[in-house]
Amino acid sequence: MDFQDAAAQPSHSRRAQLGGYLPIEDYGMIGNMHTCALVGLDGSIDYMCWPVFDSPTVFCRLLDKDKGGYFSIAPRAGLNCTTKQHYLPSSCILQTRYIHEVGVVDLVDFFPRPKSAQVMTREYKQSAYREAAPVQEELKKWLVRRVECIRGELDMDVEIFPAFGYAKDPHITTLLHERHTSHMEESKVATFHSKDVQFQLDVAVEEDEDVKSCPMISFKKVRKPGMLGEGLVARVKVVEGQAISFILRKDMDNHIAKHITALTVDAQQHDTQDFWSNFIKQSQYRGRWMEVVSRSLMILKMMTYEPTGAIVAAPTFSIPEDVGGVRNWDYRYTWIRDSSFTIYILLRLGFRAEADAFMEFIMERFTQSRLPDGGLPIMFTIHGGTDIPEITLDHLEGYRGSRPVRIGNGAAFHQQYDIYGELMDTIYLHNKYGKPAPWTAWKAVQEILDYVLTILGQPDMSIWEVRGHRQHFTYSQIMLWVAFDRGLRLADKRCFPCPNRNAWLKARDDLCEEIMDKGYNLEMNSFIQSYESNTTLDSSILIAPLVFFISPCDPRFLKTLDRILLPPDKGGLTSTGLVYRYNTDLAQDGKSDLPLLQRKYSLISTLEPLTVTGVGGREGAFSMCTFWLVEAMTRASVYEPKYKARAVSLFENMLGFSNHLCMFSEEIARSGEQLGNTPQAFSHIALLSAAFNLDRTSDERP
Repeated sequence: MDFQDAAAQPSHSRRAQLGGYLPIEDYGMIGNMHTCALVGLDGSIDYMCWPVFDSPTVFCRLLDKDKGGYFSIAPRAGLNCTTKQHYLPSSCILQTRYIHEVGVVDLVDFFPRPKSAQVMTREYKQSAYREAAPVQEELKKWLVRRVECIRGELDMDVEIFPAFGYAKDPHITTLLHERHTSHMEESKVATFHSKDVQFQLDVAVEEDEDVKSCPMISFKKVRKPGMLGEGLVARVKVVEGQAISFILRKDMDNHIAKHITALTVDAQQHDTQDFWSNFIKQSQYRGRWMEVVSRSLMILKMMTYEPTGAIVAAPTFSIPEDVGGVRNWDYRYTWIRDSSFTIYILLRLGFRAEADAFMEFIMERFTQSRLPDGGLPIMFTIHGGTDIPEITLDHLEGYRGSRPVRIGNGAAFHQQYDIYGELMDTIYLHNKYGKPAPWTAWKAVQEILDYVLTILGQPDMSIWEVRGHRQHFTYSQIMLWVAFDRGLRLADKRCFPCPNRNAWLKARDDLCEEIMDKGYNLEMNSFIQSYESNTTLDSSILIAPLVFFISPCDPRFLKTLDRILLPPDKGGLTSTGLVYRYNTDLAQDGKSDLPLLQRKYSLISTLEPLTVTGVGGREGAFSMCTFWLVEAMTRASVYEPKYKARAVSLFENMLGFSNHLCMFSEEIARSGEQLGNTPQAFSHIALLSAAFNLDRTSDERP
């Protein structure tokens, strides 16, 4: 299966078919570990926040085709080209190739990453020994778009229409040079100034030695209806051997690289290629799905906020889980829930520095962000804050009319008790595979677990953040069991003092017996969603053997697994090899209670057959749950071989639902399209874990 290349029929027609929008899966991502941009198959950057992940957007045509703003470089209108898009090998440099009978042009998009230099340290003067430490050179916060003609010639249209501050802030466009050629010494041709962001556009022209003439670019200012400032448009003919680079960067006087040349762009691209190549070389994965695993790892790296080590759940906001519906949430934050899964896979695949950075971020939150009652918020900003007010942007129409468009996230203080299990598992796994847990971490563990003792028996809002009444969700109870189990294991492994050992041990044992009694329906022969919804099947139970709550070959779990594998109309949750969270026709999730519709962080999505009353939209298959099913079957196959081939088949089937760049969003629709925020970290983390464990339990090798 070739994931690196994809052809699109005239991409302008794809946008026209959806009323001015591209399908979610038609985008690739570029990033610099501070922010990112989504580049469409038609060469248009339709989404970019600046300067960091949770900043306001500069380009957001993805959420409003008229007002959102975009930066497009494509063959002239009416010239139907075949389009192919892929990443350059072992990198996050995205290439979009336009192919026509008269010419072929490559559009290369990237955010530069710096190289490292060796600096001598002066800390040790006691001997002749000298040390050098790697120091990162200046990070160029540039958006680089390089156009190169490979064969023949082609007319290219360039359109730059920024829309600052979520398309709410007006801006002034100043055109400094209407025409630009390779003979001009100054690369700066225009500026775009809003009240908070000041951009400049630089142009660098490169010509082949055998080409006597060089391309000349003529810009003009244009105002479009709905836009709060003017944009720039240009048409340029590029001939084989010629290249033109367009660079957006902050407008200021003291640039280190004041004028950008073609050599400057080449050097930045080279350093960026080296950065990503060196990153992926760390991977210890040698299994059957090298290409898919490598791409998922690089996607996770792009979603890391370098200054703090935080990893966003997704770099986008308000991409709908159901087109035309209201399930539109902001995922540009870090959830505690993701931490244990992230730490586990990073450490097992050899990315110790990334795991340590993320763990440091989590531990700072763990020790410094406690609530007055001793509990923890469920999510944080990439800077570590918890003030995440949720508001709607009523002036934006939303992706294909999916209103409201939300920014911020009002669920930061929801009571979701599963986070304590995931947090304790994170600390335990990092101690086991990474660095030993320090004393301060252990003292914090003691305080948190003593707090958890006080919430035992209370209902919560679950991993799915239901909007109805709280329940005793089986998943949450299992994760509370995990919290005490990992605390006890850590105490034994490190010989830490444990004054409340007996209370923790009793809580763990009581939880196990209670879950086996109240969380399992003997008539259904299945674990159920909650003690209250005791006839509802829930795919979150697939996590049970993954966290060692139950053996993967325990008859109770195998019967649950077999039931989940049934199609929805036969009482199961699997359709076309894709897994749903639960049947919303049966579950009391409160989604018909509109006043409670203030927010929802479904680590998954919504979109398929099951109608949701009140909220609107349908429930779709969750990418993460499908990969959980694969891993659960994989672990069961060690003892029950019949599940092995089925797990591989299910995994390969799911890979077929990624986009042309191996990217997964939250969910998959009945139609096969991707919906929800993209790319979603949890989907890729679950993919990595499934691939890793499939290879571990298989005798087959590439």
